[in-house]
Amino acid sequence: MDEYAGGADRVARLNCLKARDVFPVDGCLDKPVWKGAEKSGRFVDLVTGGPSLLDTRAAALWDEKALYIAFWIEEPEVRASFTGRDSLVWYDNDVEFFIDGEDCYYECEINAFNTVYEAFFVYQDALVKGSRFEQGGFDLYSRNVDVLSGFQDAARFRKHRRGRRWAFMDFDFPGMESAVRVDGKINDPSHVDRGWTVELAFPWEGFRILSPSGNFPPQAGDSIRCQFFRFENLRANGRELAGAGWALNGHGAYDSHIPERFARLYFVE
Repeated sequence: MDEYAGGADRVARLNCLKARDVFPVDGCLDKPVWKGAEKSGRFVDLVTGGPSLLDTRAAALWDEKALYIAFWIEEPEVRASFTGRDSLVWYDNDVEFFIDGEDCYYECEINAFNTVYEAFFVYQDALVKGSRFEQGGFDLYSRNVDVLSGFQDAARFRKHRRGRRWAFMDFDFPGMESAVRVDGKINDPSHVDRGWTVELAFPWEGFRILSPSGNFPPQAGDSIRCQFFRFENLRANGRELAGAGWALNGHGAYDSHIPERFARLYFVE
């Protein structure tokens, strides 16, 4: 049985409303603009599709300049360790946002310190001589490049339908902004926290790199594939118990790198 099997009815849909007012990206989600956004349902387990242990929700807005993303994260003990840009944020408790593209996709991770990790993935069968990626500066010899779904990544080998992809680790989404607000005391286990919020902005310029045939800024009725994730290192009494992955919809596997399982984001007025 294909562990990634799943009907189209399992892919989540989320409406992205157009923002009428300019607002700062500061991590505060009490702004009127976010109160009018369509908030997602509670995230579900990445493997089973069952409800997550801790509440996590997301929303999206757009205007003529950018796509805006928000996360509401319930967290009784807010923790983070990495502070350097493009650190191994996935070892912390984090939230992640992926955007699917044409023969490629983008990943952004962020922890409670507002430490950001980014990567741009290009399928190996698409990065050939004369392709738009080669012409666009995605050079395997001069860039910081890794491999996903290869022999070096045994957990994924032969599981991804399209196979290996190049991971450009030095990619920065043009003009991306991020901000975090913590409602509690970070890295203080003696204090019971409420959680943290994340606010992100992705200017349309970067979407043209992902999908050159797309319409950016979008028009009402357009849509993109993207996915919202949360990864949590669960622990009790100071002991690590297990790692959990949650998203808008299940992927049928503990794997965020399955673009065909990404949710559909619809741009509406």
